[in-house]
Amino acid sequence: MSRSATRFDTKKVNSELVTLTYGALVAQMIKDLDNTEDVSKQLERLGYNMGIRLIEDFLAKTGTGRCLDLKDTADKIQTAFRMYLGVQPNVANWSPAGDEFSFVLDTNPLTDLVELPDDLKSLKYCNIICGAIRGALEMVQLDVQSWIVLDQLKGDQNTEIRVKFIRRLEDAMPAGED
Repeated sequence: MSRSATRFDTKKVNSELVTLTYGALVAQMIKDLDNTEDVSKQLERLGYNMGIRLIEDFLAKTGTGRCLDLKDTADKIQTAFRMYLGVQPNVANWSPAGDEFSFVLDTNPLTDLVELPDDLKSLKYCNIICGAIRGALEMVQLDVQSWIVLDQLKGDQNTEIRVKFIRRLEDAMPAGED
């Protein structure tokens, strides 16, 4: 038997493994916590903690410097989506003030093989992505809000994640150190 007959498409296997593992995590959280709002908050918190750690890996792999403006930030987050989720979101819906934009995902690897029952329609299943964006940007001194506007799991054609710039954080020295 030739080796080529037993080869797997590793990107497809990795994507499905992430999807199934994430689904199992969310299912366990639903069992452990009282309501979907608590699960959504925990998913955002988990994503935030992941984002804090992912930013170091992203900066090391890409060798990019500081973001010049919010458009540059959006482009770098778009690159991170490609690197970590294997999808290319579109950056769209810029606010007139230029402080808010959306990522529109035609396909979302976290929602492959997933269907939400009617009693879980209020669950923000992909809140982990919003948290990761918030955590990563906080580590590069940008305070943002991130939330899901449209969700394919709830019947929308695309998944849309909104990002709003709040303020630039100042580097703070620990108390007593000058």
